[in-house]
Amino acid sequence: GRNLKVSNVGRLNELVASKQSVDFIRIAEALHEKRIAQVADRVTEQSGRVRYLLIAGPSSSGKTTFAKRLSIQLRVNGLEPVAISVDNYFVDREHTPRDEQGNFDFEHIEAIDLALFNEHLKALDEGREISLPRFNFQEGKKEFTGETLRLKPHQIVILEGIHCLNPRLTEAIPAEHKLKIYISALTQLNLDANNRISTTDNRLVRRMVRDHQFRGHSALQTMTMWPSVRRGEKTWIFPFQQEADIAFNSALDYELAVLKPYAEMLLAEVKPHHTQYAEARRLQEFLTLFLPISTDQVPPTSILREFVGQSSFRY
Repeated sequence: GRNLKVSNVGRLNELVASKQSVDFIRIAEALHEKRIAQVADRVTEQSGRVRYLLIAGPSSSGKTTFAKRLSIQLRVNGLEPVAISVDNYFVDREHTPRDEQGNFDFEHIEAIDLALFNEHLKALDEGREISLPRFNFQEGKKEFTGETLRLKPHQIVILEGIHCLNPRLTEAIPAEHKLKIYISALTQLNLDANNRISTTDNRLVRRMVRDHQFRGHSALQTMTMWPSVRRGEKTWIFPFQQEADIAFNSALDYELAVLKPYAEMLLAEVKPHHTQYAEARRLQEFLTLFLPISTDQVPPTSILREFVGQSSFRY
């Protein structure tokens, strides 16, 4: 970040070595909070008109923490956010689209029951009550548990998910009732004067650490899945970026120094006979450039906690 006087990894390492990283982290986190508050203020200015906030972004962009922190800032402004999980609107398992290999394609927009979802959004928009489904992932079908929702005047719906900027997901709602937010992790940090850090590498490292911390996956599993995740993004997320009214950059200039020890431990398990070995070595080489920062320095509300764990938010 330009306003933090750290444009490259060497300068970040100097701060770590001289025990100044704590202040750097505080400023980076304060900047995030300020930007989130600015988004909340924009929403509040338009709250007479806007009833739906649509939050999308690629894998490991930090959508979930962003949505939770935005909710707090909206409450500061006197609005009451209501989160609706798109994941509860999956079609029954047997109706899920399949990819070329014949595997279920959960990233496909038609993996979502678009008819029911739009019917519910339209009902809410018109002040009617809906019965909220809960998707049972074991059984592969929706269940209705008696939970209902009707919007009160000061309530605003938050929808977060990969398809949220795709017009088909919310076609039943008039455009003027929606505000669309796109989250990305566009790291501003450079390796040196000539080399940028790949934003894709940054997200892959985030994803690798998160998949291990929360799902018990190995680096090999995450790296093997990654090409299909990327294909899904190219099809379902990136084409709709220009639909966004607001963009938020979730990258933190210090994050790779925190992710480094976790990722290095996982990458070391990838062995020469694995197909992902060359890629693992490349990422290991890249991470050697960073001095590590202890996770203890990361605040519990940080977007980074979505990946390393011990967040004060429940996911």
